[in-house]
Amino acid sequence: MEAGPGQNVSNTLTTGENMNVLQKRPAPAAAIDTSALTAADYRLPVWFFGFEGVLAAAFDILGAFPSAWPVLVVLLAVNITVSLTMMRGRLKLAKALWRGKETRRVAIALVVLRIGSHFALNALGMTVTSALGHILFAFVMAATTIGLLAYSQHTAIRTLSAATAP
Repeated sequence: MEAGPGQNVSNTLTTGENMNVLQKRPAPAAAIDTSALTAADYRLPVWFFGFEGVLAAAFDILGAFPSAWPVLVVLLAVNITVSLTMMRGRLKLAKALWRGKETRRVAIALVVLRIGSHFALNALGMTVTSALGHILFAFVMAATTIGLLAYSQHTAIRTLSAATAP
């Protein structure tokens, strides 16, 4: 309960207690049991899919904006750093994803889509050379990558949940 104007809050500081916030004190929270992970614990955060979408669209982003390569290099470095640090607890999901045939199919399908679409457009005499064309291709590749990664994550979590169920 908050104190209003003119009211005294009795539980803020006791006599003689100091307000040094840098002083280390034992944490009042109990230990967290991490042995019983649920499917939601394996789920990748939404922003991670954004990283992957941007990196999948990197070829066309560079086609539209050639001077954007330093930004893409920084995003790649941040993506790798975040993957190896903050998302360390999701390594079980990552291993399950890369072991699965479906994830490899997704990766191959994305490469085939990228190369095949450019070959098909070249064969029709409609090469993508404008900035707008590259931006549209970037959006399509990012959306396709995010959709396929979300689907792969869903199937991997379903498999992990079934494997860990009693």
